[in-house]
Amino acid sequence: MESKFKIPTETVELPSKGLLYPKDSPLAKGELEMKYMTAKEEDILTNQNYITKGTVIDKLLRSLIVTEGVKYEDLLVGDKNAIMIAARILSYGPDYNVMYNGENITIDLSKLENKEIDPENYKKGNEFTHTLPSGNEIVFKLLNHRDEVAVNRELDGLKKIDKNASPEVTTRLKHMIISINGSKEVKDIREFVDKYMLATDARDLRKEYARVQPDVNLTFKYTDEDGGEEDVDVPVGIGFFWPDSRG
Repeated sequence: MESKFKIPTETVELPSKGLLYPKDSPLAKGELEMKYMTAKEEDILTNQNYITKGTVIDKLLRSLIVTEGVKYEDLLVGDKNAIMIAARILSYGPDYNVMYNGENITIDLSKLENKEIDPENYKKGNEFTHTLPSGNEIVFKLLNHRDEVAVNRELDGLKKIDKNASPEVTTRLKHMIISINGSKEVKDIREFVDKYMLATDARDLRKEYARVQPDVNLTFKYTDEDGGEEDVDVPVGIGFFWPDSRG
């Protein structure tokens, strides 16, 4: 029997426009439908187990997506950011109060725009060929939620072996790179990153990655008392989904 109660939904435009997903994925439409937050989702936000594990936002977004057939693991990080912003606006409105430089600043989240993207960059889907400053040719991909989980799992394992280890940069690069000079062998990719990838190569790859990555422009303009302007990253703390909190 169909319920007499209805929860409103909204369509969210993905920064990727769906260009980086397989054609048979519902994400290839470049949009998805999500519902407004309910008391059930507030239970998720207060779940201490999720908070401790760092999975609370992912649990929340999974619960809000209503488009059939969407695999949350397939979502690119930039598209996840767009869904997160939409969830906050639909649930608590666009005004987001934060402290910056000793001032209480109100950010209008509805004014955050998706980055402009060039469809020409995505003719091969989620594969990008790039020549590093060292002359080595790589093919890399943009990370999705599944990749991010794999990166974090590997980092956790490495830190259990050596608590002083801090291999975040190299671990992420190993998951980004698909091939090195034509070789797709995992051992070749890992050896290159660990032993032969120059710092200038790593910096250049991060710059190219940022250039082609669809995302929300998560910055706001701050004007100081002298009239100077700067772009500031939007902080995402506990106050993001709890407007009466600060974080």
